[in-house]
Amino acid sequence: MLKPTDRIAILLHGGTQSSRGKTGLSLLRYCELPIVAVIDRDCAGGDLPTLTGIDRAVPIVDSITAALVYQPTVLAIGIAPSGGILPAAWRQELKQAITSGLSIMNGLHTEMSIDPELSTGVQPDRWIWDVRREPAGLSVGSGQARRLPCLRVLTVGTDMSIGKMSTSLELHRASQEKGLRSRFLATGQTGLMLGHDGVPLDAVRIDFASGAVEQLVMRYGYDADILHIEGQGSLINPASTATLPLMRGSQPTHLILAHRAGQSQIHNFPDVIIPPLPQVIDLYETVVKAGGAFASTKVAAIALNTAHLDEARAWAAIDQVKQETGRPCTDPIRFGAMQLLNAVIEK
Repeated sequence: MLKPTDRIAILLHGGTQSSRGKTGLSLLRYCELPIVAVIDRDCAGGDLPTLTGIDRAVPIVDSITAALVYQPTVLAIGIAPSGGILPAAWRQELKQAITSGLSIMNGLHTEMSIDPELSTGVQPDRWIWDVRREPAGLSVGSGQARRLPCLRVLTVGTDMSIGKMSTSLELHRASQEKGLRSRFLATGQTGLMLGHDGVPLDAVRIDFASGAVEQLVMRYGYDADILHIEGQGSLINPASTATLPLMRGSQPTHLILAHRAGQSQIHNFPDVIIPPLPQVIDLYETVVKAGGAFASTKVAAIALNTAHLDEARAWAAIDQVKQETGRPCTDPIRFGAMQLLNAVIEK
C-alpha cells in the first residue's frame, strides 16, 4: 500500500503519553517513511522527543486541519481504543482527511473500507487499508515448523503492551548488524503498518491461528538464519488467547521474556497477580514443550521495559532481574538488544 513518496500523519489523540498509543509511538520509532505530523489535542505544541523519548522531530498539532499544513498523503490511526473500535468522535476527522485527499491506514478492528460514509469519499489513487483482516487460504497448524533449519525467536510476556514487538524489532536490527539473514515477522497491526510481512493474528479465527503463524514461518524459514516472531498477549492475562497459537505455529527454538520493571499485577486486571519471574519462566518453558510433544525450548533472556525509570534505577532493576532469574537481561530500547541476541545464538 505505502509508497516511498508517502508522507504520514499519525492520529494519536490521548496516546502520545499513554500505552494506548503504542501503534503510533512504534511508527515514530521505527517507520522509515517521513512522518510529518502527530495529531494529539492533549499534547499539541509539545516537543515530541521530550514527551516520548523518541529522537524524531515531528510537530504535534491539535487537528486534521492543522496537520494538512505539513502536506501528508496518509493518515495512520496510531491509537488502540478499547476493543479496537472506532470512537464516534473520530469519524468526522477521518471524513475530513479522506475528502482532503489522504489515504487511511487503519489498524482498528472497525473495517472502514466497507463503510459507505467513509469509502465513497476516497479520491482516485487513494485508499483505505484495513490492516486487521484475516488472510485467505488458511489451514490448521501441523507443527511442521519444528523441521526448519533456522533459529526461531518468539517474544512472550508477563502482560500485554509491555514491549514484545519492540524487542523483536530490536533483535532483528541486532541480527542484521551481525550479518545474519534475519526476518521480523509481524503478528499485529503495527508491524504490518511498518511494512513487514505477517499476519494480523487477532483477526484470525482461533481454529486457524496456529496455521496462519505456521504458514508465515514456513514462507521464510528456509531462506533465513534467524526469524524474529512478534509476540502477542500473555499466558497470564485472562483476556489473551494469542500466545499458544504463536508457540504451536512457530515452534520456537528460543523464547525472550518481556516484562515491565516493577509490575506485579496485570494492568487491566489488578486482581490478577504476576508470579515471580522464575515461575513465569517455568510456565512458558512448560507450555511450549507440551510435556515433551515438542522441543524443550528455553527462555534465553529477559527484555526489561524500564521506560518509567531513570537510568540509575533502570540499571538497578536490570541487575535485580539478572540475579532473580539467572538469565541475561537488558532494556533493548534504551541499551540495545545485542546482549539478548548473544544469549540466543551462543546457546
